[in-house]
Amino acid sequence: MAISRVFNRVWLVVSPQNPLKPARSLAPDFARFDMVRAAVLDNPLLEAKDTEFALPKPSFTAVTLAHLRNKEPGHRFSLILGQDNLENFTRWKNHEAILAEHHLYVYPRPGASTPEVFAGHPHIHLVEAPMLEISATMVRQRVAAGQPIRYLVHPEVEAYIDSRKLYT
Repeated sequence: MAISRVFNRVWLVVSPQNPLKPARSLAPDFARFDMVRAAVLDNPLLEAKDTEFALPKPSFTAVTLAHLRNKEPGHRFSLILGQDNLENFTRWKNHEAILAEHHLYVYPRPGASTPEVFAGHPHIHLVEAPMLEISATMVRQRVAAGQPIRYLVHPEVEAYIDSRKLYT
């Protein structure tokens, strides 16, 4: 499935605290939001959202989706996630409700597989896309090691990271 045929717009919701990830390796909330906004500024189909900043922490996708449905009743919300996140999806709060009410579009990730419990599920769609071996963790590690990140992130994001000495 080609994802460009599915969505009119994609909102990139920056999470202040993912309960399944350690916060210590992350840049401050608004710095991450600014980087996402800089990365998509020149694409009118993508929009950075700080919706979760006003919600209780940690950030649970089920809570965010309920908030968005209430705030934007005319919209249908789906999730785009990496296949590695699908492997942990059963650990998400109210994952059954999320899957019952929303479609998940799963981007292939190196070394990840689709858990059998989700194989053939009508709300889970595997996206046809090139498999890129780029991750936020890898970018942070390269910055910390003094290695270049050119062509791995948007030039505005690279400049932002450099000017604020993030991840060093």
